[in-house]
Amino acid sequence: MSTRSNTDAYIRPTRFGPEEWEARVQLAAAYRIFDHLGWTELIYNHISLRVPGESRHYLINPFGLHYGEVCASNLVKVDLDGNVVGHSDWPINPAGITFHGAIHATLPEAHCVMHVHTTATQAVCCLKEGLSFSNFYAAQLYGKVAYHDFEGITVHEDEGERILKSAEGRPVLLLRNHGPVTIGQTLPQALSLMWLLNRACEIQLATHAMGETIPIARPVLEKCVADSLNFNPKYGAGEDSFAALQRRVDRQDPSYRM
Repeated sequence: MSTRSNTDAYIRPTRFGPEEWEARVQLAAAYRIFDHLGWTELIYNHISLRVPGESRHYLINPFGLHYGEVCASNLVKVDLDGNVVGHSDWPINPAGITFHGAIHATLPEAHCVMHVHTTATQAVCCLKEGLSFSNFYAAQLYGKVAYHDFEGITVHEDEGERILKSAEGRPVLLLRNHGPVTIGQTLPQALSLMWLLNRACEIQLATHAMGETIPIARPVLEKCVADSLNFNPKYGAGEDSFAALQRRVDRQDPSYRM
């Protein structure tokens, strides 16, 4: 009986080095995972990933494709000024360059940046009080969340610097009236943070619709953050969860590997 995997048919194009190709496959998998989770917004929003060994280059989605169409070979490589590096059949969305580029340029540990418009996260971004640290998921984000006031569509280069300043080095940034950004030292960590935030927001909206919430004491919140696997490299910081989701999209459609 053959043990050949349905992913074995996809071979690295010679124009990409092994490390860049591995990063491309991982990022393309993340786009398909977002599609699977229902985190898409037509052709908008972004996940960016720094190219290994190329500190001034990162990968981002081609503008015009749905996340279900993104694959390793059509991801666009750009420099920190937003210029396309090499060939691309597709343009890039300026809104994705404004703060992704600023974050990658300024924070050496920011290897992956994610931005979504899910209903729950955007709704919480529109609340005056923002995220409430009143449920299991939100408790793990205590002290990790920053805010940036709404300035309109993020297509103006100078806002990137202000967004970066607003983040204050924290891995979760809520763009008020807009949507969340997560910043990870790895792609799995950024995804784990976004999943955690999305669940926290879903529970918050459900809870607040029902009545008054039970407050959580600060020492307990601090303990939750210290114990959370999302921030602890010793326990993978989201690696296992990402691998499980990637296996799921591989079973459904491994064409993102081409």
